[in-house]
Amino acid sequence: MELRHLRYFLAAAELENISRAALKLRVSQPAVSRQIRDLEDELGLTLFERGPKSLRLTAAGKAFQPEATAVLARLEAGIQSARLAAAGETGELQIGYAMSPTVRLMPLALREFQRRHPGVKVRLQDLSTGEMLGGLRDGTLHMAFFVRGEAASLRKLQWEDVLSVPVCIAVPPSHPFAGRTEVTLREVAAEPLLTFGAAGYPEYHRFLMTTFSKVRRKLRIAGEHDSVASLIASIEAGAGVAITPESIACFAGPRLKLIPLSPAPLPLTVAAAWLATNTSPLVRHFLDCTRDARAGMESSPSNESEPIRGYGTLAK
Repeated sequence: MELRHLRYFLAAAELENISRAALKLRVSQPAVSRQIRDLEDELGLTLFERGPKSLRLTAAGKAFQPEATAVLARLEAGIQSARLAAAGETGELQIGYAMSPTVRLMPLALREFQRRHPGVKVRLQDLSTGEMLGGLRDGTLHMAFFVRGEAASLRKLQWEDVLSVPVCIAVPPSHPFAGRTEVTLREVAAEPLLTFGAAGYPEYHRFLMTTFSKVRRKLRIAGEHDSVASLIASIEAGAGVAITPESIACFAGPRLKLIPLSPAPLPLTVAAAWLATNTSPLVRHFLDCTRDARAGMESSPSNESEPIRGYGTLAK
């Protein structure tokens, strides 16, 4: 049995006439008659009562008609679903992200993506860099947004730099630095330093080592944290100070004071990354939305109550 058998049967059943069915199908009358006979032979049933100029469905034909209609409808739905999936209009996109450096960009990109591709579900996961790299390579993540480290850590991946985020020192409001307009790196090096965990955020620790390499003073790591929330709480409690992205202000509010560093370190570079063998159009679509969201941040550099300062240019 082939699909054309069902199509010819349904046309004949609807029009109750071989000639009219042939015209609708744009084939010859003998072709329609032959295919219907072949179908009846395949089923071992008589589907039509044949008159001189018309056809009428038998009881078997009437029972078969809705089932044949359902088969073709399911096929058409399957074809449409496949086309939408191939175009990146349906499915699910798993994205890992570093919360603090992407806090302004990610909501804008996600909102734009949902507007353009409402049939796609996006699942965001706040993960460490190590977890994101592992997720990309084992296929549990389609994309990830993290502070880019050395090129060796990005093997088998493609990436695009999407954001440049300035850093500062975060202190509690009661700290002696809180009233300052800037703090030197040498002064910071004398303070107990709170950091993100070295195992999950190796690029952050490399950044610290590079930033303080000329200070010639060993850093005093007072504690490591695996989340922005715990880092903020520890700073607020007076356990130490931290070198953080300026965007941490979106989480900390008045709980912390953020002060520029002197000399100003190089900003953190946030990259969007995906497996080099991943050809899903969903990745391309989300990257396009990220670019447009970044362009929107540049053209309207305000975020309700706080200006966005010092952000770099999105790679095109």
